[in-house]
Amino acid sequence: MTKSTTKKKDSGFGKAKLLPGNFRVAAIQMASGPHVDANLLEAGRLIKMAADQGAAIIGLPEYFAIMGMKDTDKVKVAESFGSGPIQDFLSRSAKRYGVWIVGGSIPIKTEQQNKIRNSSLVFDHTGKCVARYDKIHLFGFQRGVEKYDESKTIEPGNQIVTLNSPFGKIGLSICYDLRFPELYRAMGECDLIFIPSAFTETTGKAHWDTLIRARAIENLAYVIAPAQGGYHMNGRETHGSSMIVDPWGVVLDRLSRGSGIVIAGVNPVHLTELRTSLPALTHKTLKVQSS
Repeated sequence: MTKSTTKKKDSGFGKAKLLPGNFRVAAIQMASGPHVDANLLEAGRLIKMAADQGAAIIGLPEYFAIMGMKDTDKVKVAESFGSGPIQDFLSRSAKRYGVWIVGGSIPIKTEQQNKIRNSSLVFDHTGKCVARYDKIHLFGFQRGVEKYDESKTIEPGNQIVTLNSPFGKIGLSICYDLRFPELYRAMGECDLIFIPSAFTETTGKAHWDTLIRARAIENLAYVIAPAQGGYHMNGRETHGSSMIVDPWGVVLDRLSRGSGIVIAGVNPVHLTELRTSLPALTHKTLKVQSS
């Protein structure tokens, strides 16, 4: 008897063993430092941990590869889109573990030598980059001695980015974007929304939890929020509280501080049932106006 050599069709999910209709998603939390190599080593350890626990799609936090001693440090390690050690790491990790990776944010070169794009890159389970989102809203904050002004080193993006995937429609955003609900409305109906962040402890303690859950509830979508969480060598303190929230606003998993992962199952049937019982997305009457 001849053994069949017919190759099974690739589902697009990678190596993850799925329950019928379900899959697992993970968000990685870090307290990154100024050395890219050390941060990538830690990110690789956490990606493996998430993959070993069955995650099919894994999100990294904003600035996972570098939290420099100065704001200009990220400009020095910026990569041309499509090549560089950080992008190679993401591609190699996705392919090695057979998972999709949403690469938080990495610095991508622009025509301005003193500025970067703060970009979230998505790699599929074959290691191919399938989407790029450049952070649109740039953080500015001053309260006492605490001051931030991303516009000094970052060139803002201007394109809303969503992508279709085996996991459903994915919407991409980064950190400060979280405060602008019109961005998420303009994405249309997304099944998963990623919000990799490096929220300050000051603003995070006040608003992070409320804003993350609000974006999930108002868009009836799963929200995956990987974050920086802890004290950094540059003296900065980030809020952490990485979480995965379901479309009803229920926090499925959370990590307060330090390196680690949060992981949860995504149930498309549950998503459909919620949108059927509360069809708020079809009740919209106001259109998003672009300036």
